[in-house]
Amino acid sequence: MFGTALKDLAEALNNSALWQIVDILSALFIMGIGCVVLAIVALYVIDSTQTKHAVRRNYPVIGRFRYIFEALGEYFRQYFFAMDREELPFNRAQRAWVYRAAKGVDTTVAFGSTRDLRPAGTVTFANCPFPPLDENAADTAIVEIGSYARIPYRTASIYNISGMSFGAISKPAVLALSNGARMAGVWLNTGEGGLSPFHLEGGADIVFQIGTAKYGCRDETGALSDDKLRALAAIEQIRMFEIKLSQGAKPGKGGILPGAKVTGEIASIRGIPEGTDSISPNRHPEVENISDLLDFVSHVRDITGKPVGFKLVLGAYDWLDDLCEEINARGIENAPDFITVDSADGGTGAAPMPLIDYVGLPIWESLPMLCDALERHKLKSRIRVNASGKLITPAEVAWALCVGADFVCSARGYMFALGCIQALQCNKNTCPTGITTHNKRLQRGLDVTDKAERVRRYAERVKQEVCVIAHSCGVTEPRRLKRTHARIMGPEGVSLSLEDYYARWNTLSELPSRNGIGRPRFEGKADAA
Repeated sequence: MFGTALKDLAEALNNSALWQIVDILSALFIMGIGCVVLAIVALYVIDSTQTKHAVRRNYPVIGRFRYIFEALGEYFRQYFFAMDREELPFNRAQRAWVYRAAKGVDTTVAFGSTRDLRPAGTVTFANCPFPPLDENAADTAIVEIGSYARIPYRTASIYNISGMSFGAISKPAVLALSNGARMAGVWLNTGEGGLSPFHLEGGADIVFQIGTAKYGCRDETGALSDDKLRALAAIEQIRMFEIKLSQGAKPGKGGILPGAKVTGEIASIRGIPEGTDSISPNRHPEVENISDLLDFVSHVRDITGKPVGFKLVLGAYDWLDDLCEEINARGIENAPDFITVDSADGGTGAAPMPLIDYVGLPIWESLPMLCDALERHKLKSRIRVNASGKLITPAEVAWALCVGADFVCSARGYMFALGCIQALQCNKNTCPTGITTHNKRLQRGLDVTDKAERVRRYAERVKQEVCVIAHSCGVTEPRRLKRTHARIMGPEGVSLSLEDYYARWNTLSELPSRNGIGRPRFEGKADAA
């Protein structure tokens, strides 16, 4: 009877839909196993016969895991293994602060700092015993740029958006930056890719960058077009023009935009063929020396009537004195209205590794060198200094102001505000956050309205907390910070003020400050301790 029952149950199952589904799944499983075995056999044959990869030839199939682990290791280090303050190019603590500031959530921390104050080179700020009360704090000072231009630019902003061209970043990213910049009252640099409608759409103040390829302002031969400059200058939103000599990530090399990112729209704006690599010359052909540079600056200012400066990363620096002497010989009206100094660890969408890793001076050396040279030749009040390159937190911005910068700008800080996760895929058109890709599916994740608000909140929070540092140091607003307000740890474990630290590099007589915002006076000896 029991056997009969089992037989009836088996017949019932055989006729049921459930059993048919199980039967199909079993067949598919066996087929899948067979396909996997066939694939392994095929990969074994391919790997053992190919001659390009020794590991795969010696260890067929298994050797392929090396490349898988190599790709995954980047993500595991970022999220699991790297400590909060040891990852490069930006560590988790820096990124987390930017994310919180951009989202408008609490940026305070508990228990104690995870920042080690002992290593040589660590910067801290010297608080005063009787800081100004909050009600006595002043608004950020308004600074005029281009007093000899027909239309000077006046702004109170201290933390602006550095050059990111449409092409290097996507349409939604440009729109979010433009709208966020307007709401925060900061300027937006176009980068060397020319002016797009999306830069203007948000209504922000614009700095038009003239790259070595002169995208957006060149004629059919690639030379600078005065007519196009006049047309650009007629746009009220464009407040200044910046001549790009070099940038920190690739000094001595022009801009690089891979062909995969050169869409028809970008090609039209730049005046180049669609789908081809956009490679800018490594310098402006018409600028071969200091005299040519000053002629170029004066020419653009005469044509546009607006402030004109230049951007560079310092390497060789002895020519700064020659530059200042030439300016004084010609008359200070012929000086550039501002100089943007970039850092050797500045960012980019694509750069050769030898340049990004080994060429140029970092901002902590180049910024004081430039400021000292201008002060030495009594040009600091005439030429404004804009510091760029990996300055994304309030402390870094405050340090730059202490050293002598009038403004600070950042690209990657604002990219983090847009949602960048440091995936390091800027050059591949596969950015997972939609910031540096022209893939419509990936761009869909970047909501312009939400990200514009994040840009605004980030800019405002940086300004607010720089003011907090300034008040702690005893001054009413950030532009009154001096080198005496910050200290740097020495190799002996004892700190000294930035004034004393940088004085060791100079043999200067005391120079009067002429810029009206309390820059420090200093003198030093080459062997000063």
